[in-house]
Amino acid sequence: MAYAMKEDDDIFHSPEKTMEDRDEKHDVDVDDEEKKKLELMLTTLKKRDPSFKDVDEQTLRRFLRARDLNVEKASTMLANCLTWRRTFVPKGFVSESEVPNEIAQNKMFLQGTDKKGRPISVVFGARHFSRKGGLDEFRRFLVFALDKLCQRIPDGVGKFTIIGDLQGYGYCNSDVRANLAAITILQEYYPERLGKMFIVHAPYIFMTMWKLVYPFIDKKTRNKVVFVEDKRLKETLVEDIDENQLPEIYGGKLQLVPIQNA
Repeated sequence: MAYAMKEDDDIFHSPEKTMEDRDEKHDVDVDDEEKKKLELMLTTLKKRDPSFKDVDEQTLRRFLRARDLNVEKASTMLANCLTWRRTFVPKGFVSESEVPNEIAQNKMFLQGTDKKGRPISVVFGARHFSRKGGLDEFRRFLVFALDKLCQRIPDGVGKFTIIGDLQGYGYCNSDVRANLAAITILQEYYPERLGKMFIVHAPYIFMTMWKLVYPFIDKKTRNKVVFVEDKRLKETLVEDIDENQLPEIYGGKLQLVPIQNA
């Protein structure tokens, strides 16, 4: 459902108003200026910590582009990410045994790809309950899920697509702290990974949450969010996703696969 609130025209996007995230050619190619900055960024990182020498070029590029080719800002961002990951994910991965309450909510699924080859995840907001597991487990689950998504990204694609389904969403699912944690982790530690996010079946109650978290979402991420009208649900999704890759619940052919089983 689309929300046409005059004072919020810059917040509530319809599919027609949403900008594409980046030029496709720029996502694949690296120009001479960017190559030089990638080399400088790697040199800067190695001076900070010799162990950073093994960071691959694709990762460097994502962080560099996330900071508009500013080498110093991108280097600081990546160094912070690597330091955070060593502390928060000391084994290099999050196991299912570390997020039992989150998995039991059965709220995230992973199946299919969109027309650009990006893996698709479906997230059900009405299945999230903050009292189960707490914020720390929720953060670990985010890393568990995002790592799963990233593992499914083909070479040369770089991003994923999310369908956020808010059918049945109510006050008991409204969790400001969890939403802010998700925004922080996605933007700071998985930059340039989100290709597009479709928000479907959004009830009016969700708009209160959206207004609260909106200021914390950077402009690039905002432009990747599409609020889909119920009457145009399948029509909108098939613009980006072939019917044989679309979940059955949206008129497609695929069954939902829980992310822990994907």
